Amino acid sequence: MHHELWNDAAGGFHPVSAPDFLPEAQLREVQLRRLKAVVGRAYEKVPLFRQRLEKRGLTPESMQSLADIAKLPFTVKTDLRDTYPFGLFASPMADVVRLHASSGTTGKPIVVAYTREDVEVWAEVMTRTFAACGLHRGDIVQNAFGYGLFTGGLGAHYGAETLGATVIPISGGNTDRQIMVLRDFGVTAICATPSYFMHLAEKAMEMGVDLKAMPLRVGVFGAEPWSDAMRARIEADTGIKAFDIYGLSEIIGPGVASECSQHEGLHVFEDHFYPEIIDPETGEVLPDGSEGELVLTTLSKKAMPMIRYRTRDITAILPERCGCGRTIRRIRRIGRRSDDMFIIRGVNVYPSQVEAALLNVEGTLPHYQILLTREQGLDQMTVEVEVTPEVFSDKVRALEEVRARLAHAIEHILGIRVGLRLVGPHSIQRSEGKAKRVIDKRNG
Repeated sequence: MHHELWNDAAGGFHPVSAPDFLPEAQLREVQLRRLKAVVGRAYEKVPLFRQRLEKRGLTPESMQSLADIAKLPFTVKTDLRDTYPFGLFASPMADVVRLHASSGTTGKPIVVAYTREDVEVWAEVMTRTFAACGLHRGDIVQNAFGYGLFTGGLGAHYGAETLGATVIPISGGNTDRQIMVLRDFGVTAICATPSYFMHLAEKAMEMGVDLKAMPLRVGVFGAEPWSDAMRARIEADTGIKAFDIYGLSEIIGPGVASECSQHEGLHVFEDHFYPEIIDPETGEVLPDGSEGELVLTTLSKKAMPMIRYRTRDITAILPERCGCGRTIRRIRRIGRRSDDMFIIRGVNVYPSQVEAALLNVEGTLPHYQILLTREQGLDQMTVEVEVTPEVFSDKVRALEEVRARLAHAIEHILGIRVGLRLVGPHSIQRSEGKAKRVIDKRNG
């Protein structure tokens, strides 16, 4: 399945990215045809799904229009854990060519499966992702997403190869080697989590390596939420163009949605993944433009169809057509999840709000950690923030000034006072994968 592709921003696109530009009526036809097929497959092959449909008095024939998708039951992450390891598979193991699993931070991991056709679809949507980020044949891609059971590394790898780019499968970690390869191999694009790339850029600066003087021009970043302020910081520090991509193992891995050259939301590859926005409380479908929880249905998945999977990611579908000409719809960048919220003294807090406050204050670095503790029955929140070497070495006055500005910025955004600890550069442990922002030491 090899395709040559050139940058569609230059005025042409290869058939592999043609689905991004389908006329809307044709796209809806493809979606409905695939929806009927995937519901039929799940009904026939997945006992849990069949039971849920029968309970509602539904059959695959109930899917007469795309709006009928709202009648179907939701799938949630616990369904994957409850049927661990293979209970949601719709293909016999003889047809499964790949298994991945998410890091089971809470007990058992979730296991996902792919047939050969599923792997081809994955390569296709990642190829379309890289094309949307302006990559093409001839690019040299350093893939610092983790290989192994995590879906990021191999998903990006297959996509970049299918695009015709040169892939360096370096995986995460070993930052000194990453910088050597970046410098010596003429790398033009890098894939990583944004927090890991910031760590890498910081380390390069310390080693006297100037990223701006290198051929590196594009960063493809995903696997954790990051803000526009963080993008501005990355682009200013390194001279690259930074793109946000989105995906999740339960649906396919990376390759569900991607920014394009406009940087105004992420295009969902909705010929394969049908998006809905629901009210997280009531489960009711909301119109395009409304903020809510993103729900995704895989339209072409064979090994493990996911019907109306609740992602817990909060976003909105942007109704307007994008300036890049793609007809597939966009979602707003995801800055928060409905399940990363915690409550302190009755106030809902998201880590992304702390990040926003921090990026507004000069002298701080975008490395932070939130520590939650309970003292005498009361919840306490302390934010540890790294400050720049200049601020840290200029002991008291500069530190106090930064602390005051930061305390004010956090209180302004959250509406509550929190503990604040300013620490020197590199005090907070760096992650080679997703950054661990919240440490919850409250027991019970």
